Amino acid sequence: MSSFEILPHTADLRLKVSGDSPEELFRAAVKGMASIIKRDACKNRAEIKKKISLSSADRTTLLIDFLSEALTLSQTDRIVFCNVNFEKLTETELTGEILGTKVNEFDEDIKAVTYHEANVVRNEKGRWETTIIFDI
Repeated sequence: MSSFEILPHTADLRLKVSGDSPEELFRAAVKGMASIIKRDACKNRAEIKKKISLSSADRTTLLIDFLSEALTLSQTDRIVFCNVNFEKLTETELTGEILGTKVNEFDEDIKAVTYHEANVVRNEKGRWETTIIFDI
């Protein structure tokens, strides 16, 4: 006889995001990550802009790479990024500006954005969606 038990994993946070377009999906993802890092940071007007330019193998990888880049800039400069203005967003390329607010400290320290469970798809209702796992 065999058995198993699924235990909660305290080192991860799961974020489900969706949008009517890939642009909305990416915005929802960065705003969701921001709300984890610093709960009320996105209530303030974004005063900091950082240029971003990425190229990846596919849309899912591009999203994870985008969030990882925003996370790196957050950690380096103590900025919480809440939005993005796209100059270009294709299945494999992104250029634009991420917009953020300087903070003194984070509520939650995200160590990494993982590829585990990430799969950007268009669902049967035509909305774009994925799940993102953050290593905390």
